[in-house]
Amino acid sequence: MRLRCAVLDDYQRVATGIADWSPVTDRVEVTSFDGHFVDEDALAAALAEFDIVVTLRERVPFPASLLARLPRLKLLVASGMRNSVIDYAAARAQGVTVCGTPSSSTPPVELTWALLLGLARGIVTEHEAVRSGGPWQSTVGADLHGRRLGLLGLGKIGARVAQVGLAFGMRVGAWSQNLTKERAEEVGVELAPSKEELLAGSDFVSVHLALGDRTRGLVGAEELALLKPTAFLVNTSRSAIVDQEALLAALHAGRIAGAGIDVFDVEPLPADHPMRSAPRLLATPHLGYVSRSNYATYYGAAVEDIEAYLAGSPVRLLG
Repeated sequence: MRLRCAVLDDYQRVATGIADWSPVTDRVEVTSFDGHFVDEDALAAALAEFDIVVTLRERVPFPASLLARLPRLKLLVASGMRNSVIDYAAARAQGVTVCGTPSSSTPPVELTWALLLGLARGIVTEHEAVRSGGPWQSTVGADLHGRRLGLLGLGKIGARVAQVGLAFGMRVGAWSQNLTKERAEEVGVELAPSKEELLAGSDFVSVHLALGDRTRGLVGAEELALLKPTAFLVNTSRSAIVDQEALLAALHAGRIAGAGIDVFDVEPLPADHPMRSAPRLLATPHLGYVSRSNYATYYGAAVEDIEAYLAGSPVRLLG
């Protein structure tokens, strides 16, 4: 009898076609789900008869309470090599092997710039006007050349965002709790003396930090109040780094020029969620890592993980 494998959140229905699953299909029956399960009860019911689950990044939490309701589960594969929503101790106690995949080859640098440029030049507003017969030119674009780009975080992704900003002729500054002058100089950007100075002195601010105790709520109402009324904020990292209620209030009050957001406190967003109708907001449905090459990497590696597990030598173990 073949094992049963569930692939979660396959919204585009590409998981079984974008990678070669033939090495395991003689031993594994693969079922992909193109919808999101709204709560733990629905998820537990859907996965109760599966031996293997493949999940993308941190979209679906696997706490101890859920794992306890999945008695058949033996292998959990999550894309990437870091996942904060899996209870590893509970998985070990239940005999569930947890494996990862290589990290993204195309982190959300490109989407960061798509959002930033879309905001700066009013792309969505002008596009909709052209398509609907609306007014010809209704926005005045914000310049990038000579303006300051402030980066919260200067890791692998932040550094690549900085390189693009420098290519546009922007002045680039960065800040994080652990950022050193040496690291800033290595990337070719200014080290901001404080978070407050970075926010107050930047025309565009982009968030590139990992979520943790020190970064949760890092940008709240007080920090947003420091931004210029002409400034734009972009967040493609984790939603909890920017206080969502404070951001909504700032957008509705017109305290900032706009925001580009790819991450949300609840995903997918409910139909009536206030982020869906907020003014001055350019929003995308967590597309930062959604690209053909990334999906080929993730699902191809998931097949490798399953094959190795079946051979009794699991690879890329997490937890």
